[in-house]
Amino acid sequence: MLWIFRRSTYCCKLNWTGYHHIMQNTATLPPASNASHAIVIGAGLGGLASAMRLGAKGYRVTVIDRLDRPGGRGSSITQGGYRFDLGPTIVTVPQGLRDLWALCGRDFDADVTLKPMDPFYEIRFADGQTFAARQDEAAMEAEVARVSPGDLAGYRKFLKDSEARYWFGYEDLGRRSMHKLWDTLKVIPRFAMLRADRSVYGHAASRVRDKHLRFALSFHPLFIGGDPFNVTSMYILVSHLEKAFGVHYAMGGVQAIAQAMVKVIEGQGGEVIANTEVDEIVLKDGRAAGVKLLSGEMLPAAVVVSNADAGHTYDRLMRNAPKKRWTPAKLKRARWSMGLYVWYFGTKGTREMWKDVGHHSIVVGPRYREHIKDIFIRGRLADDMSLYVHRPTVTDPSCAPEGDDTFYVLSPVPHLGHDNGVDWQTEEEPYRQKMLAMLEDRLLPGLASHVTESLVFTPETFKSRYLSPLGTGFSIEPRILQSAWFRPHNISEEAPGLYLAGAGTHPGAGVPGVLGTAEVLATLVPDAPKVRDRADTPTRMAAE
Repeated sequence: MLWIFRRSTYCCKLNWTGYHHIMQNTATLPPASNASHAIVIGAGLGGLASAMRLGAKGYRVTVIDRLDRPGGRGSSITQGGYRFDLGPTIVTVPQGLRDLWALCGRDFDADVTLKPMDPFYEIRFADGQTFAARQDEAAMEAEVARVSPGDLAGYRKFLKDSEARYWFGYEDLGRRSMHKLWDTLKVIPRFAMLRADRSVYGHAASRVRDKHLRFALSFHPLFIGGDPFNVTSMYILVSHLEKAFGVHYAMGGVQAIAQAMVKVIEGQGGEVIANTEVDEIVLKDGRAAGVKLLSGEMLPAAVVVSNADAGHTYDRLMRNAPKKRWTPAKLKRARWSMGLYVWYFGTKGTREMWKDVGHHSIVVGPRYREHIKDIFIRGRLADDMSLYVHRPTVTDPSCAPEGDDTFYVLSPVPHLGHDNGVDWQTEEEPYRQKMLAMLEDRLLPGLASHVTESLVFTPETFKSRYLSPLGTGFSIEPRILQSAWFRPHNISEEAPGLYLAGAGTHPGAGVPGVLGTAEVLATLVPDAPKVRDRADTPTRMAAE
């Protein structure tokens, strides 16, 4: 799941299109020649998916990103021959990507290779118990029965609960805009019937008694930035997603998906521009009319889509615009997702070592509820930790030199906004040493002597690299009163012509979620007006 800013010649290999062909102009914004031009701020998966959908609607799209390659948090860094996938590592609803490609007249499977995972992941508990999650129903029931035979009936009920929430929360609410309060009020009875007031953990605990199974059925919100003890039980739909669609890995990492998206955008006549930062969304007569770059130059457009964090969009990019709803005070009152500490490392000569360690492992610490409180409520950096371990070389040997391994290990930590905030300049290395000790003891014996490349991201990195408010990993936390209508909308109420995509808007974080934000957004943007000359280029202007 995660990230550093590092320039390389790799952007040239991706055929990034620069601004060298765009004429300088100091005139006012010329709306007529840009009626079919759309600008997308940010080349994360939500931004790229938005660009593809707008391209299919007839827009000529320019995507602008401050990093050196596409993908945002789903990009990668290559260091010493090791490719580190920085962000999301799995694809859970491949049909969403196939549908997106088909909309653009392309075949996703011709551009990207997905490999199914079996098992999806293995959970290793502090007391020695394990749990392996699989798609096969009989295999999963056998695993549940092995851990706690008396909970098998409750597990089956949980899966039925999960499926009901999938059809309502994912296929219904998650695929339509929720920017009108009435649309949320209408579904409150359904929310009540599905016990949306109950937490994910609370629902799991109502179905199974064993503490290991309660963890296995409730930890998933952590991968979209949510506290399992407070996030609405609607998010148990993830269990059905896994069962129905499986868990897949994209060969080449999620970066390969982002690169393929860029090719589709360019094939539509759009462009993706790297190493360029948007400083402000420009308004004209109260309407979004383009963007101003850090250089002071301006680029006009009829449609502006922000794939930047919703908090950054309203607090920074619209700092000079009056706001009705998403004021600085309201954003300050919001509950934000946790931060992330991620250690990326390469190991020498280990491909045949640690035979029992698969592609995805979750190493659980001794505490669950109290550790989550430390992260989300107390804002305290605990001495213990739980870890997500990604070893992609099990599936994709190209991630590392021959015979070697690439890893990333993620630990949820408090974001930077707590009163007793963590000083990561002091704590970064001691925390890595604790992580190393836990890995050697629980999963990868002898690790220290094999590490050859190392890179660490803390919440401070997220703040500087991704402009993430409070250094959070997943934007606004998906609690019930920060979801649907209560979340920043895909169509902005602050300025006509402005739309939002990405984790901070509806339906939320995770690869299916951010792709869903683009799908919802596309239903709100009108088709591009037909223009006589589609080859016209946007006019770039110096700031007045």
